[in-house]
Amino acid sequence: MEDVQLMDAIERYLRNEMPQEERAHFEQLRKSNPDIDQLVVEHTMFLQQMDQFSEWKDFKATLQDVHHQLADAGEIREGQPKATVVSLLRKYKKVMAVAASIAGITTVLIAGGVSWYTRQASNAELQQLRREFKIEVANKKNEVLDEVNAKMSKAPQNAELISGGTGFLIDGKGYLVTNAHVIKGGSTFVVQSNKGQEFRAKTAYVNYNSDIAILKISDEDWKTHSVLPYSFRKGNSDLGEPLFTLGFPREEIVYNEGYMSAKTGYNGDTLTCQIGVPANPGNSGGPVFNKNGEVIGIINTRLRQAEGVVFALTAKNIIRTLETIKKEDSTFKNLKLPQNTQIKGMDRVQQIKKIEDCVFMVKSY
Repeated sequence: MEDVQLMDAIERYLRNEMPQEERAHFEQLRKSNPDIDQLVVEHTMFLQQMDQFSEWKDFKATLQDVHHQLADAGEIREGQPKATVVSLLRKYKKVMAVAASIAGITTVLIAGGVSWYTRQASNAELQQLRREFKIEVANKKNEVLDEVNAKMSKAPQNAELISGGTGFLIDGKGYLVTNAHVIKGGSTFVVQSNKGQEFRAKTAYVNYNSDIAILKISDEDWKTHSVLPYSFRKGNSDLGEPLFTLGFPREEIVYNEGYMSAKTGYNGDTLTCQIGVPANPGNSGGPVFNKNGEVIGIINTRLRQAEGVVFALTAKNIIRTLETIKKEDSTFKNLKLPQNTQIKGMDRVQQIKKIEDCVFMVKSY
């Protein structure tokens, strides 16, 4: 509060011109701030002295009027004017000195009070700045640590990469599905996000006959996804249905789109379907989505002799696999596939932004 504002507040407070709410706030300020309270008291005394001084002047003026009236009426004789002036100055000198002293003291107190109040406000602002600075430093530190952790490889030292592919979350607690052939021969597994951060993982289930493997991320840096944006298609897909895939044929995630070519796979295999989507080594284990954001399959192989002939395990294989292992192992009893797609109706760019954090590169060592 500026000194002018402070004096104005004190004046209005003493003249009972403050609204009730402001008056209550000001009285609370007096209770919590002894110097402000003292300033109000001193100013009250000053105003009282000034009022007394004004009354004394009025009284003197009245006496002089009476004196002049009596002189005009001849009831009294006029004295020497000079003596009267000297006498008045002598009489008023003490009162004026008191008033001047009080005014001076009050000014000093106001200046001191304002200075103290301003100093307190500055200290509070400095404390606030210090707190904000510490928070900002802590945030920056965490950002740097996260970035460093993201760049640190979780692969074992001097380990040789045996194979790799793609995997995607089927449960936000860190369960991924991929092809069994992607991790075949490996003993240590690392999955890498589209942002480049790596997480250690271990096998939870492997079936080479169905070519399905489930990995569980076992890394302290992993943060659970509360909700997965996609769901799993339980029924068959239609011929010509638009499809798209996300995978890691390269170090960064790659998008491709196509369509459903055939409801069965190679040689009429009913566990797989044929899709018209480009695929390369590294796409194995990647999800195949329809336009509603439902997983309809997992890419597992392609014909080398024919361009664009790719086969995918149908989503029903994943559903059956989970039902089986939940019966065989109680460890998986809480594992649940997402039931509803969150990205139906979104344009493709927005769908990909929602999905890509759930798709990982799988590295087998």
